[in-house]
Amino acid sequence: MNFLRNLIASIFGTLIALGIILVLIVLVASAFGETDKIEVKANSVLEIKLDDEVKDYAPKSENPFDELFGFNDDKIGLNDIINAIENAKNDPNIKGISIHTLGVNAGIAQTQAIRNKLQEFKGSGKFVNAYADVYDQKAYYLSSVADSIFLNPVGSVDFKGLSSEVLFYKDLEDKSGVTMEVIRHGKYKSAVEPFLYNEMSDANREQISSFLNAIWKEILEDVSISRNIIVDELNNIADNLLGRNADLALQNNLVDGTIYFDEYENKLKQAVGVSADKDLNTITIEDYISSGKGRITSSATNKIAVIYAQGEIIYGKGDENYIGQDLIINALKSARKSKDVKAIVLRINSPGGSALASELIWREIELTKKSLPIVVSMGDVAASGGYYLACNANKIIAEPTTITGSIGVFGVIPNISKLAGRIGINAEQVSTNKSASYSVFEPMTDDFRMVTTEGVEQVYNTFLDRVSIGRNISFAAVDSIAQGRVWSGVEAKKNGLVDELGNLEDAIVIAADLAKVTDYKVRNYPDYKVDFEDRIDGLPFMKTKEKIFIEELGEENYKIYKKVKSFSNLKGIQARLPYIMEIQ
Repeated sequence: MNFLRNLIASIFGTLIALGIILVLIVLVASAFGETDKIEVKANSVLEIKLDDEVKDYAPKSENPFDELFGFNDDKIGLNDIINAIENAKNDPNIKGISIHTLGVNAGIAQTQAIRNKLQEFKGSGKFVNAYADVYDQKAYYLSSVADSIFLNPVGSVDFKGLSSEVLFYKDLEDKSGVTMEVIRHGKYKSAVEPFLYNEMSDANREQISSFLNAIWKEILEDVSISRNIIVDELNNIADNLLGRNADLALQNNLVDGTIYFDEYENKLKQAVGVSADKDLNTITIEDYISSGKGRITSSATNKIAVIYAQGEIIYGKGDENYIGQDLIINALKSARKSKDVKAIVLRINSPGGSALASELIWREIELTKKSLPIVVSMGDVAASGGYYLACNANKIIAEPTTITGSIGVFGVIPNISKLAGRIGINAEQVSTNKSASYSVFEPMTDDFRMVTTEGVEQVYNTFLDRVSIGRNISFAAVDSIAQGRVWSGVEAKKNGLVDELGNLEDAIVIAADLAKVTDYKVRNYPDYKVDFEDRIDGLPFMKTKEKIFIEELGEENYKIYKKVKSFSNLKGIQARLPYIMEIQ
C-alpha cells in the first residue's frame, strides 16, 4: 500500500515539475518576444526619468530567467545612460530629449555627468526640454540644462541649497549600556564621532561646510550659465525659497512656463513636427538602451578596460554592491592577460571600508602598472579606502563634485559590559595567555587598547606611505592634508590628490593617450556572477528582509537601523569615509 502511495506521489510530483518547466519555457519565450519588439520609431522623443537607481555599472544579465523574474529591473548603469545619449545625437529617429522626472535616483557627481552629456547633446542641434509637477533640487539641477523648463501651474521648485545631517548616538549608548570602543587616527576622521560625542566637533563642521560649499558652487555655476541668472541672485532665490510656488518660480526665471502635461506634450509634438491630433512617439531611455543603444559599437581590436569598483570595501569575494578584493583582483588579472587590452581605467565609487582588502587591491594595481597604464576615474565618492585604491594610479581624474580624501583609519569594537552589569550578566573567562581573548562583556583593558591603537597607527602610516609614493608628495605633506580630511574634487586637485577634473569619458581618453592608441573600444569589468540563493531571494514573490524591515520601521527609521548595524558588522581596521552622510 505504501509503495503504491509513493508511486502515485512520485508521478504527480513529476507531472507538476514538468508543468512548471513548461510554463517557464513559455514565459521565457514570451519575454524574448517582448524584447525583440523594442524599436525606435521615426520622429521619436527620448524620455529621461531616472527613477531607477543609477549605478556606475549595472550590466544586464543575459540569463533569460533573470529577465523573466525582474532581476534586471530597478537599476540603470551610468555608462549605459552616457552611451545612449551619445548614440541619440546621431540617431535620425531621435529628434530630441524630454526630461520628465520627480526625483533623480543618482549621486550628485553622476547627475553632473549626465547633465554635461545632455549639454553636449544640445550641440547636435536637437532640443532638450524638461517638465515636472514638482522639481526637487537634484531634478532641477539636471533639468536646468534644458532649452526650456516647464512646471505644473500648482507645482514648485525646491531650490534651497545643500545640507547634511549626521546622527549622534552617545546618549543612546549611555542609556542602553551598549557602547562602541573607538580607536582612530586623524582629527577629521569623524566616522566614529557619533559614538563619542553628542554634537559635531569643530573640525568635522569645518570639513563638511568646506566641501558642501565647493559642491554648491559647482551647481550654482552650472545653473547660472544655463538659466542666465547670476550666482548672487541664485543664492538669494535659495535663501528665500523663491521657487516655492509656480508663480514665483516663473518670476525668478527658474522655469520658462507653467503649463499642464498635455500642453507640454503638444509643445513636444510641435518640436518634432507632429500635428496636435497625432500620437507622439516616445521611448524611455531604458528601452532605448535595451534596443542596443546603450553600447558604442566599434570594429577596433584594441581595448581600454574599464574596471568598476563600486560600494563599500569588504574583505572577501565582492559583488555588484560591494568591493571585494577577489572580484577586483581577478578583473585586473583578466585585463592584463588580454593581448587586446592596452590600458585600464579603474572607476571608483566607494566610501572605503576594509583596510586589508584595500591593501590587497593596491598591491594588484601595483603589479598591473608594470605592464599597463592605469587611470583612475572617481565617481560620487572615492574616499578613504576608495582613495587607497586610487593613489598609485598613473593618473587620477575626479569629477568636480566628487567627495574624496579622508586619508585616515579607525577601529570600532562593540562593548556591552555596562548593559551586562545592569541586567545581571557576569562573564568569566579562562585563557592560556593574558591576551587570548577580548570579551564584549568586560571593559576594554589598557593593554588591549594599546595593541589596537598600535595597529591603527601602523595602517595609517602605511596609508600615508602609499599616497606619498603614488602621488610623489612628501610624507609630511601628505600628513598635513590627511588626518581623515574630506575634500571635493575641485579642492583635491588644488592640494595634489588628483591630477585633473573630468568624467569617465575623459579618463578613457587619457588612458588611451598613455597607451598611445587612437582606435579602440571599451571592455567593461568585472563579470558579475550571482549565486542561485541570491536569485531566489530576489524573486518578486520572495519578500526580502530589507523590505520587511522597511514596512515595519518606516524608511527613515530603517536608515538609522542600517547605519548602526553597519558599524556593528565592521571587521578589522577600517579606512572609510568619516561619516555616513546624505546631502540634501
